Amino acid sequence: MEEHPLLQILERDPRYRLEAYQFVREGLDYAQRVLGMGVVRPLRRGEKPPPESHLTGQELCEALRRFALDQFGFMAKWVLNSWGIHATSDFGELVYNMIAVNLMRKSKTDRREDFDGIYDFEDAFVRQFQIDVND
Repeated sequence: MEEHPLLQILERDPRYRLEAYQFVREGLDYAQRVLGMGVVRPLRRGEKPPPESHLTGQELCEALRRFALDQFGFMAKWVLNSWGIHATSDFGELVYNMIAVNLMRKSKTDRREDFDGIYDFEDAFVRQFQIDVND
């Protein structure tokens, strides 16, 4: 029986927990479905993005920031850190680990470095954190 690709990654690269990979995959879906990123036209309610939709590394980092804040609020930085994610470059490592086992795709112009230094976690998740009292 063949081992699941995520288990292969976890054995090869123990820096990140399984939850980190799940978060990135769910964050990509959030980017496309909720934020409409990487989609040529706006999606209708309940519509899935087309398979050819694509996000840049910078766009995915921004989507993951917003997804983390949406999911974990003020605890976002702590949760991500507990999974081994400390900087946007870690998002790139996770994405490229998944690309290596065909769980994600890249375009000809994508580079691993596209994820480096997009934002500082302390700024993005702590200093800039705001509570929306209108919810």
